[in-house]
Amino acid sequence: MSRRAKTEILDPEEQLLVRLAWACEIEGLTQAQAAEAFGLTRLKVNKALSEAREQGIVRISINSVYGPCVELEEALKDAFGVTSATVAPVGGAHFNPHTILGAALGQFLTRFLSREDVRLFGMSWGNTLNMATRFMEPLNRPDLEITSVMGGLTKGSDVNSYEITTRLADLCNAAHSYFTAPVYAASVKSRNILSEQKEFRRSVEKILAADGLALAAGDMENSLLLADGLPEDVTVDELARAGAVGDIMGYFLDASGALLDHDINDRVLGIRVEDLNALPNVIVAAGGMTKVPIILAILRRGCVDHIVTDQHTAEALAAAAP
Repeated sequence: MSRRAKTEILDPEEQLLVRLAWACEIEGLTQAQAAEAFGLTRLKVNKALSEAREQGIVRISINSVYGPCVELEEALKDAFGVTSATVAPVGGAHFNPHTILGAALGQFLTRFLSREDVRLFGMSWGNTLNMATRFMEPLNRPDLEITSVMGGLTKGSDVNSYEITTRLADLCNAAHSYFTAPVYAASVKSRNILSEQKEFRRSVEKILAADGLALAAGDMENSLLLADGLPEDVTVDELARAGAVGDIMGYFLDASGALLDHDINDRVLGIRVEDLNALPNVIVAAGGMTKVPIILAILRRGCVDHIVTDQHTAEALAAAAP
C-alpha cells in the first residue's frame, strides 16, 4: 500500500524516484529504456533505483516457502563459515526428515556431480544419503568414479555403503569402488595391523584424493550405527555417559566438536576425522531436532564446506550459533 503524503508540497526528486521505480520494477522497462524515456543517463537511473531501495520506496518481498530458507542459508554461512547451505522448507511440525533432506541433497548432488572438475567422489551411507539417490537426475559421467568412504555394516541393507555407492554410480554412468572393511576393528591393535596392509592404504589414499564427499551425521537416539554397527563390547549408554552427542564417519564427538575420549575412536577403519579439514567439498546432510547437537559439533570443527538440512533444524542451529 502506498503511504499517504504528509505535506501538500511536492518533492520533485521523490516523484522522479517513484516514477523510475514504477517504470523499471512494475512496467518492466530496462534501465536503458527508462533513461531514454525520462531523458536521463543510465548511470542516473541506476543511482536513482538504488536510492529508491535505500529509502524504502521500493521494497522486495519474496512470496515463497523458500523465502525464509534463503535467509537461514545466509545465516548458517555467516555463523559457521560454510561455503554453501541448503535449507529444505518444511510445511509443519511432523515430517519425514529423510525424504525432505534426501530430495534436497539429491538436487544438490545432481548439480555438483555435473561439474567436469569433479572426477572422484566419496559417498558415505545412511537413510538420508540413500534417499538422495532416489531424487537424483541421471547423469552421463563415464569419467567419474564413486567410492565408498567408510566401512559398511555386516547386515545387508539398502542404506549400506556398498548398495548406495553402486546405485549412485549407476545413476551417473560412472565407475565405482568400495572401501571393503567394517566400520570398527575388534581392537585398537587390530586396527593398527589392518591399517598397515597395502590394500587398506590404497583405499584410504583414494578417499583422500576425492574432489568431494557426501556424509551423514548420526545422533544418540535413532542412529543406524548405534543399532547395527557398534562393536559388541561398546554400549550406547557408556558413550552417552562419556559425553557423546553423535558421530560422523563412525567417530563420536562431544558437544564442543572434539573427539570423544573413548577407544572406539581409535578402532575406526578409514580416514581420520582430522583429514576432513584438508579435503575439498565436504558435504554433510543431516536434520531433525535430535541431530542438532551432533550437527553443531561437526560445524564447530570447521570441517564442513556444504551443509544440507531442514528449516526447523536450521533455525535451531542459527539460534545456537556463536
